[in-house]
Amino acid sequence: MSARATATSPAGARGKQPTRAKPETGMRPSPRASILLIAVFLSAVFAVAPMRAYLHQRAELSDLERQTQLLQQQNTDLERRIADLNDPGTLERLARECLGLVRPGEIAFVPIPKGRAPTPPDCG
Repeated sequence: MSARATATSPAGARGKQPTRAKPETGMRPSPRASILLIAVFLSAVFAVAPMRAYLHQRAELSDLERQTQLLQQQNTDLERRIADLNDPGTLERLARECLGLVRPGEIAFVPIPKGRAPTPPDCG
């Protein structure tokens, strides 16, 4: 009998128990790995809400900063306008152009263009 025939033949291995191969059930994680996997999963689940809130607040903060810059620019423009309206020369010009006021002894003339209505002055 050949060596190959004896090694594979059940008759050749008398007295020895034939070893059975364990069926492959796939990769099965150890209990430690399972606990770690569950802990990581729970951490990820509980981190979603705070992360979403953080991103929402960051976007809201960006919008508020933009709005603050816009309001600061408007305040600067209004302060400039207040300073301009406190100037005596500007007040006189507005009184003459917008209100039609004249100094005592002066005569007011309003030019009327031919064929169309007069344009009102810019009093804004």
